[in-house]
Amino acid sequence: MDAALGPPEKMAEQSDELTPMMSQYFELCERYDDSLVLFQVGDFYETFCEAAEISARLLEITLTQREDSTGEYPMAGIPIDNAESYIETLLDAGYRVAVADQVQDPEETTGVVDRAVTRVVTPGTLTEDELLDTDDNNFVASLARGDGYGIAVLDVSTGDFYATTVETGDAAADELSRFGPAEAIVGPDAPTDPFAPDCTVSAYDETAFERDAASDLVADYFGPPERLLATDAEVQACGALLAYAEYARGGATDDEDARLDYLNHLTRYDPRSYVLLDAVALQSLELFEPRAVHGHEDATLVGVLDETACALGSRTLKDWLRRPLLDRDRIEARLDAVEEWTELVRARETVHDLLRDVYDVERLISRVARGRANARDLRSLKATLDVVPDVADAMADVESAKLRSLRADLDEMADVRDLIGRAIQTEPPIEVTEGGVIREGYDDELDALRETERSGKQWIDALEQRERERTGIDSLKVGYNQVHGYYIEVTDPNLDRVPDDYTRRQTLKNSERYVTPELKEREDEIVRAEQRADDLEYDLFREVREAVAAESERVQALADALAELDVLVALAEVAAKHGYSRPEVGGDGIHVRNGRHPVVERTESSFVPNDTHLDDDALAVITGPNMSGKSTYMRQTALIVLLAQVGSFVPADEAEVSLVDRVFTRVGASDDIAGGRSTFMVEMTELADILRSATEDSLILLDEVGRGTSTADGFAIARAVTEHVHDEIGAKTLFATHHHDLTEVAADLPNAVNLHFSADQRDGDVVFDHNVAPGATTASYGVQVAREAGVPERVVERSTALLDAVEDDDADAGGEEDVEVPTRRDSPADDGSSWETSDALDADIAARLREVDVATMTPLEAMNELAELKREVE
Repeated sequence: MDAALGPPEKMAEQSDELTPMMSQYFELCERYDDSLVLFQVGDFYETFCEAAEISARLLEITLTQREDSTGEYPMAGIPIDNAESYIETLLDAGYRVAVADQVQDPEETTGVVDRAVTRVVTPGTLTEDELLDTDDNNFVASLARGDGYGIAVLDVSTGDFYATTVETGDAAADELSRFGPAEAIVGPDAPTDPFAPDCTVSAYDETAFERDAASDLVADYFGPPERLLATDAEVQACGALLAYAEYARGGATDDEDARLDYLNHLTRYDPRSYVLLDAVALQSLELFEPRAVHGHEDATLVGVLDETACALGSRTLKDWLRRPLLDRDRIEARLDAVEEWTELVRARETVHDLLRDVYDVERLISRVARGRANARDLRSLKATLDVVPDVADAMADVESAKLRSLRADLDEMADVRDLIGRAIQTEPPIEVTEGGVIREGYDDELDALRETERSGKQWIDALEQRERERTGIDSLKVGYNQVHGYYIEVTDPNLDRVPDDYTRRQTLKNSERYVTPELKEREDEIVRAEQRADDLEYDLFREVREAVAAESERVQALADALAELDVLVALAEVAAKHGYSRPEVGGDGIHVRNGRHPVVERTESSFVPNDTHLDDDALAVITGPNMSGKSTYMRQTALIVLLAQVGSFVPADEAEVSLVDRVFTRVGASDDIAGGRSTFMVEMTELADILRSATEDSLILLDEVGRGTSTADGFAIARAVTEHVHDEIGAKTLFATHHHDLTEVAADLPNAVNLHFSADQRDGDVVFDHNVAPGATTASYGVQVAREAGVPERVVERSTALLDAVEDDDADAGGEEDVEVPTRRDSPADDGSSWETSDALDADIAARLREVDVATMTPLEAMNELAELKREVE
């Protein structure tokens, strides 16, 4: 972000000479010096000087010049009606945007119109529907360092507010990854590295993080903080975050309107109450984002499960997936509800259809409380409340404790529904200041004014015919315009027949316009009634909106109930459609019959189910060729466990799972180019975190550990990790590897087992059956996989010759003699010709070949290695 967005130095020095409007603009720029100020001038938001140059460049709008008594300077503006799309562009470019609106009516003001910043738009404090993802939360986070790391996260658009404390910076990073905040503020001495790269992080006013100031603000919203929060660091994080949210609402001047009255509850939670899924696990298991382009937009776990009917449910489903439960009673309560919904098919379908008519009332009520809701928003709230009695009726026969509790929480809010129904028109206009919002019969005074207005217009409608008859002028017309009001128009050929009581109002090219005393009196009566009615309507609308805002806590509680109900219905829908079964939770180990990967089975034409039997302290070493299904098998096991702890049915015929406190994944590899870390360094960093943090209640997935270094080093690391996990941690572990020697190590460990995926070679092609079986694999089929991957046949044939030589040497006693590697003459080219004869390969090449372990290489790695060897021997 550019540092200077205020007046140029020369203009700042001449601030006493600025016009009143420009003085006002630059005063706001100085007050909101971390933001680009959009300054309302009529129907546009304008920027000036350097901010105008920035806006013109980023928004691709015209840069013009403003000239006044102080000189000439750049100016660029955007239309207010289309401002949100431009604001989004500025946010994407890294700018905060302070929106300064006119807070006085120009027609009622002498001198410069007063303006004030009514909101500061930042990535984490968005409230505008046009800028928000309706199906996901948009969190802003706060991190304070003190007695531990205090974390607070807030969705300003919904009022969701959470706080916790963790001991270390690594734990803070893990916890923040659950929420994926779009923006964060950090206190003194707090690190910024726990946040993801796509999170906008900045330091904030240190005084907001001071214990006393933070405590006072928390108390102002929720009561004494010591009743809610566990540590000073939590209090500091929450207080600073509230201050920042008020600032974003335009509260830099301690404006009382900056208060977020719809924030009714702050949830303090213990991270140990949920399964911990860090950013690596979320990515590896593809809960929310696919790791690669599959050709399927919904190739994620949430894409498979999200059969929710409304935005409330969709956001809650994501929250449940980010934070699976550790409390068996809560899990069983959800499972009971899902099971009952699978049985009550007709009721489930009825509720699902009804919930489609539920609006996003969490965000709606926050707009109401902020005074930004229009009449259509109130009608949307009423439409949602109209659904509630029908939902309750459809749930009349539910028996599970969870569903009975949710039914009891379905507050029909008859008083609010009745108020909106009586007060607001069925199809009101968007604007709330121009009339047509309040229903007839709601207010006697308004009805009287509207009747005066209506009868006056009826009198005028009849005036034209009366005057034609009185004057004998058949072409006489009665009309209206905003400048001159009502008039009687007579064409020039008939001017000699104009009565004496007509008074000329306007002369046109071929006619004259007149008024009569009676017409003028009626016009004044209509205009007065219309203006008074519009003003009264707006006042009445604000009263209704304030009355609804006063019930925001009830609306939010209802939204919570509808959201949970939506998720439970959706999980039952998925279970019924795709043959999921209820898991047994809390047993010993993981025991699954005919388990399936919930995503892969939906994206592939066929899927082979597999069993899983893993005791609580067991470690399974899994071998098999590339593409045989090892990684899919490991991920499906983890996903089945997570689904069970979410409270969902699982893709299996039967499943019994013990509760896991965390899922660790070391699956796949990638460089961290921006961080200057190689694939191997990324792998080892993730592995180190696993070995430090895993407990006997964890589930660990390890795939190809050590593949980023030499074969000897890789095997040494893999063996040491296997022994450490088995002997020191005792966690349930699935370890996929191409190091076949590791299977011998596993055979010597009492709690370790060998599993493998086999393949057959038929007519020169490799056929994978994707079945897991006890024992170790006997072949890798790396070269055959390379052929299927499209490696040129010439390279495949040469690979086969080299592999045969290496295998012959392995079969030799001890393998001490040099390998007799076939020359290129021994391998035919794919065009039928022979390669050129070469001298015998030297000892260095032979040594390199001994280091090549085809079984541990991907087809691309094998092809690169062979290409390098080919260059050296040519």
